[in-house]
Amino acid sequence: MIRVQQEDFDPGEELERLRGSLQGTAGAVVSFTGLVRDLNEGEDITGMTLEHYPGMTEKALAAIASEATSRWKLINAVIIHRIGPLALNDRIVFVVAASTHRKDAFRACEFMIDSLKTKAPFWKMETTPHGTRWVSKAGE
Repeated sequence: MIRVQQEDFDPGEELERLRGSLQGTAGAVVSFTGLVRDLNEGEDITGMTLEHYPGMTEKALAAIASEATSRWKLINAVIIHRIGPLALNDRIVFVVAASTHRKDAFRACEFMIDSLKTKAPFWKMETTPHGTRWVSKAGE
């Protein structure tokens, strides 16, 4: 499942929805939730805005999940990514890998979140006490 949305999400509800669809086939579900932090590159952050390229973003996320599924034996993969204005401690991203065995789930989850940093067409503008700034992919 791939979703790009402005609305917040509940990781517990998302995990329960996934678990219900697995019907006993998975032995492991590994998830990662990314949050807006208060510091980046040594400067205070008071919030951020995420922009994306509609259509292209969903295709990129689906390709990341597909690659993870082909590299590891996944039963299911989930990527939910928020866009728009976000405050400190808001949830930004949720990535889940479900597999028969934990090693595949851990590795796939890490691969997907790392791939989002470099392959997904998102742009971050951080708000600092001195104004706003765009974040380079390397600085994420």
